[in-house]
Amino acid sequence: MKQPSWASLLRRHAALLQRAAKPVRERRQPPAGAGSWLMGVVMAPAGPRRYWLFRPAGVRFGERLPLMVMLHGCHQDAKSFADSTRMNSVAARERFLVLYPEQPRLSNAQGCWNWFDTQSGRAFGEAAWIMQAIEQVCVLYAADRERVAVAGLSAGASMAALLATRYPQRFKALAMHSGVPPGAASSPASAVGAMQGRRVPKAVVEPAVAWPPLMVIHGDADGVVSARNAGAAAQMWSDAAGAREGEPQAQVRGKRYPMQVTHFKRSRRVVATLVQVGRLGHAWSGGAARQRFSDANGPDASRMVWRFAARQFSAPPAR
Repeated sequence: MKQPSWASLLRRHAALLQRAAKPVRERRQPPAGAGSWLMGVVMAPAGPRRYWLFRPAGVRFGERLPLMVMLHGCHQDAKSFADSTRMNSVAARERFLVLYPEQPRLSNAQGCWNWFDTQSGRAFGEAAWIMQAIEQVCVLYAADRERVAVAGLSAGASMAALLATRYPQRFKALAMHSGVPPGAASSPASAVGAMQGRRVPKAVVEPAVAWPPLMVIHGDADGVVSARNAGAAAQMWSDAAGAREGEPQAQVRGKRYPMQVTHFKRSRRVVATLVQVGRLGHAWSGGAARQRFSDANGPDASRMVWRFAARQFSAPPAR
């Protein structure tokens, strides 16, 4: 039997090293989008916390751009969430900043935001440092404080909802994708039941400061977070504002999954929009192909979220 030559062995070794180095190179490459991918740090009581910011190309001196805050889900980080949602490409085209706070693994081994841990106060501590990051971006990169929206997936959606209800005056719009409404859990033990849709949020009275309008997107085939949470979130916003539920409207865009859209209105003002996507699992709808927690066959959630936020930025103040 002929033994492989040294040259052949070296070529195989080089190929193995190249394949091993590929994930490292991919992690270092910035997400797609014509602009800058910038890292920042804020000091929280528990230690330094990192965030990433996408700034579109050609920002002029003195120009103040809207800010979209994007909160990743479990087993994700800032870059993987940016890659899967492709929100940076939308931001480059529409000209807005995108902030990606990043949950350190020391705070949660799976990279989840601890949205459920209100009993211990951990959830509120995480919300506070995210607000620090938002303020820092407003100061350093001239983000427009009057045009800030927050969105998230799964645990990130639940944390986004916590932010919007805890600091309602700071946000013009909230988008929850496959998340749990605030108040459904208060500890790690109760979080599982909330994710399964077995815990209903506490009834709310009309808040002193109106919550920002909500868009909630959820797949009806989600096996991780029950789709019942989507309806509960929309109903929660509707009850808090004294709104009424409209007739569901079926929509299909090309070959993408069908969706059913329901608006909850108070007079002519949309308080909440519920988007139920058929056949979608626990994944960002219309996200990049071959990315974890992303389904390219769904309607484009990133475009829907931006259009929803942009409408709130230009809407007159709620009365």
